[in-house]
Amino acid sequence: MSPASQEPEPNEPKPASGPPGPPAAEPAAAQHRPDRTLLAILAAITVLVIVALIVVFTRGEPAPLDAATPAGVVQRYSAAVIAGDETAAAAYLTDAAKTRCSTDMPRTGADSLRVTLVSTTERPESADVRVLMTVSEGGGPFGSAEYQMEDSFDLVKAGDKWLIDRAPWQLTVCQNTAVKR
Repeated sequence: MSPASQEPEPNEPKPASGPPGPPAAEPAAAQHRPDRTLLAILAAITVLVIVALIVVFTRGEPAPLDAATPAGVVQRYSAAVIAGDETAAAAYLTDAAKTRCSTDMPRTGADSLRVTLVSTTERPESADVRVLMTVSEGGGPFGSAEYQMEDSFDLVKAGDKWLIDRAPWQLTVCQNTAVKR
């Protein structure tokens, strides 16, 4: 220190107000303890991911519609066609629809087809059920591709039940009992 003043020189250390000793250090646990806010955010994200996974893996099949309604008939018919059960699907068709089939009609892979109900128009003796069909095609340089088209089923009342008189070509069942050679 300079004699003229009681202030320490810039290069001299300042005197400590307490007893001399090593500087106080934070405890090791406090230095490495994560912030509680960060832990809360991570916990919230983890819970959201778990809930989303549970929802995705427990969705299951859509609820079956009433089989006595036009939409219920279309739902069961479409499910049978997609499952490849042409016998079950044919049970929902009129005789005219069964004979109207063309064997050279193109078919979409049933495993790549998804059918969604758009609307139902019901009259005393007939009904129209509009559906949205989504076809997924895998592969390609940019991943899978899909396209959608809207079409309708024409149904007629036969006694007390509904039968499909016309189905979209993607869901047409052709049961050919005669094999040509």
